[in-house]
Amino acid sequence: MPGVTHVQTTINGEEVNFLCEPRQSLLECLRDVVGMTGTKEGCNDGNCGACTIIFDGRIVDSCLVLGVEAQGKDMTTIEGLATPEGLHPLQQSFLEQAALQCGICTPGFIVAAKALLDAEPDVDEARVRHWLAGNLCRCTGYDKIVRAVLDASQKMK
Repeated sequence: MPGVTHVQTTINGEEVNFLCEPRQSLLECLRDVVGMTGTKEGCNDGNCGACTIIFDGRIVDSCLVLGVEAQGKDMTTIEGLATPEGLHPLQQSFLEQAALQCGICTPGFIVAAKALLDAEPDVDEARVRHWLAGNLCRCTGYDKIVRAVLDASQKMK
């Protein structure tokens, strides 16, 4: 197929192959090509953080990355956090602390918070607020989200 690129990548620890057009965002590829719809589209211009994933160890807005840039990279999406044994402590804390409402922003917050806790397991409120500044929510107060991250930090120790 002309104009289509074959991409080999690792998503949530599994080798994944997909075809995409050079203009397609990684967000489009994840959702529409690979079928991983947990990553949400919010603003589609890098301002809201709803599409946050961990991309080769860094958090990125997947709407700002081209799908072809995933070649040979390692990614973690919201689908990669829970296990057959249960939810990730962040997911559990978001439920327990009522830190979500409509759910559009929630995957981005959780993935960004996971990257923070992976890098800095012992965080305080100011650090959590600073780290999550790139994620926006229109439904909840940020206090519940921050409390959920701090709660998960304690559980993960």
